[in-house]
Amino acid sequence: MPINKFTTLQTTVVPLPIENVDTDQIIPARFLKATTKEGFGDNLFCDWRYEKDGTPKADFVLNDPTYSGPVLVAGKNFGSGSSREHAAWAIDGYGFKSVVSSFFADIFRNNSLNNGVLPVQVSEAFLAKVFSAVDADPKAEVKIDLQNQEITLIPTGEKESFEINSYKKSCLLNGYDDIDYLLAMKDKIVAFEKQAVKF
Repeated sequence: MPINKFTTLQTTVVPLPIENVDTDQIIPARFLKATTKEGFGDNLFCDWRYEKDGTPKADFVLNDPTYSGPVLVAGKNFGSGSSREHAAWAIDGYGFKSVVSSFFADIFRNNSLNNGVLPVQVSEAFLAKVFSAVDADPKAEVKIDLQNQEITLIPTGEKESFEINSYKKSCLLNGYDDIDYLLAMKDKIVAFEKQAVKF
C-alpha cells in the first residue's frame, strides 16, 4: 500500500514535552487485536487523552485547541518499549506526518518510516528551543525539508540537519512502500537480467 509522500512541510506543532514515551502509552495493548490500520488514530495516547468514561481530559495536549499541526514534538527517547507497529499506525492515523525528538527507539523509527511518518532526530539543545518557542507562541512553526534533511525553527531561523536512511528517504519522497519501490525499478531490473543472460 502506498505511503504518504513527504517533501517539505512548514507548520505549527503539537508539543509533548514528556521523556521516555513508550509504545504502550502511544497505543495501549488492549487495542492490538485489530489487524488493519483503521481507527488507531482515535486511540492514540488513549489513557492520557480520555477518562475511563471516554470523556476527553482537558489538560492533555491533543484535547487543547491551542495546539495543532501534523508534527508532534516529543521528549527524549520516544517510542521505546515493545516493538508494536500499531504505535506507528496510531501516529499516522491521527494525522501526524512527522515526529521530532532528540532520540527514537530504533524499532519505532523503522516502523514509522515504513508507515510514512518521518522521525526527525535533533539535538537536545535544538529540541529545547522548539519547546520554548512553542511555549512562547503556540503558532510558532517549524519547517521540515526532507530533500535537504534539515529542520528550521521559523521564529529564530535556526536550523539543524537530521539523518535518514537513503532508501527510506527515497521511499518517502516518492510515496513508495517497499513493493512500490521495486515496481518503480522494474525496467532497470529487466534490463539487468537481460544483460546478465548474455554472460
